[in-house]
Amino acid sequence: MKKALVTIAFGLTASLFATAASAQATLNSVKQKGFLTCGSNTGLAGFGVPDAQGNWTGLDVEFCRAIAAAIFDDPTKVRFIPLAAKDRFTALQSGEVDVLSRNSTATMSRETQLGLDFPAVNYFDGQGFMVRKKLGVSSAKELNGASICTQQGTTTELNLADYFRANNMKYEVVAFATSDETFKAYDSGRCDAFTTDASGLYAERLRASAPDDHIVLPEIISKEPLAPAVRHGDNQWGDIVKFTHMAMLNAEELGVTKANVEQMKTADNPEIKRLLGTEGKFGEAVGLTNDWAVRIIKHVGNYGESFERNIGEGSRLKIKRGQNALWTKGGLQYGIPVR
Repeated sequence: MKKALVTIAFGLTASLFATAASAQATLNSVKQKGFLTCGSNTGLAGFGVPDAQGNWTGLDVEFCRAIAAAIFDDPTKVRFIPLAAKDRFTALQSGEVDVLSRNSTATMSRETQLGLDFPAVNYFDGQGFMVRKKLGVSSAKELNGASICTQQGTTTELNLADYFRANNMKYEVVAFATSDETFKAYDSGRCDAFTTDASGLYAERLRASAPDDHIVLPEIISKEPLAPAVRHGDNQWGDIVKFTHMAMLNAEELGVTKANVEQMKTADNPEIKRLLGTEGKFGEAVGLTNDWAVRIIKHVGNYGESFERNIGEGSRLKIKRGQNALWTKGGLQYGIPVR
């Protein structure tokens, strides 16, 4: 009996060591490479897009820069890998990218069947429709019999089928492999309507040959919690990705900004002290330095700053905070406490 208990104890210890080693795999790999590999959009204004010189900008891009800042104290230590929707999860599963940050919807099947985790929702969205004004349509329920451009291999395609079935309407799907092909087909007149996440509609409309000729219909037909994704089983890495977002949310709520973060280190507020690492060892708990959040905020800013800069009302997209406002202002963004 004693021998059996020793064997069991040894087995549990070995299992714990194996789990601990596995849990540090991604962070160690990133540190050894000297940079973060981020799966990004192939080009979506406001979220992830490169300019002619290959400089990437956008909300999802800045999230990756925030992770790099937390690890290296340098937001430039990121390599962006543009991925089409059909390739994004395979690239993450295979280890081609360390994190996927490109407007991907968290779903049950993606977590349970694809072996992925979505640690934090950085943008609450929903699917909508865009049409030409000359079509004379003011509601999605007037699209019976319409041809609709959508992207293959996405929840968008599935939601489209559900919506028309639920409303007893017919439609013709015109599907393409990439978002670029899909929108170009719509813009050239190959279909009556274009459907994707509402955020994407506002971004894509900027690329239209005549942006003012198009309107976004009022209906939102789905829940699209857009979130960065990581491989299942690497808990430490998942925590780093999760709390990068939480740090940016908590910073906004506490009034800590890119401009004042150094001054706020001397604040008496215990929540600010824990966030900025002047009290406690919360960074060390996930394999980072205790000033991990300071690094994020000084290089990238808080969530509100990143939102406004890339997609907010001060940007070309002019998207209202809406559901993505802080919980204290009627929104859904709620930072888990650092304590």
